[in-house]
Amino acid sequence: MIITVFRSRLRADVDRAAYDQHAASMAAAVQTMPGFVSYKTFTADDGERVTIVEFETLEHQKAWARHPGHVDAQLAGRNRYYAEYALTLTEEVRRTNWKR
Repeated sequence: MIITVFRSRLRADVDRAAYDQHAASMAAAVQTMPGFVSYKTFTADDGERVTIVEFETLEHQKAWARHPGHVDAQLAGRNRYYAEYALTLTEEVRRTNWKR
């Protein structure tokens, strides 16, 4: 399993409606990709946003990274939406699940 953790902060002058529409479009698109496992996004009290995306393999994740709509979104993120971001790509070493 390949896990992408995308941490970001929006610009103070961001067009929130445009950002929300773009983000929703990407959330829908990623779920159609081969090898997609899960997608979650969270916003902390201090405004930091965290998105976690899981794919079955690195090849599946790389296909998403090269997806034309995603490439356009990355450019828009740098030019219009984000004040900063950090991307971490990691391979799952161990997973433990517990449920009552």
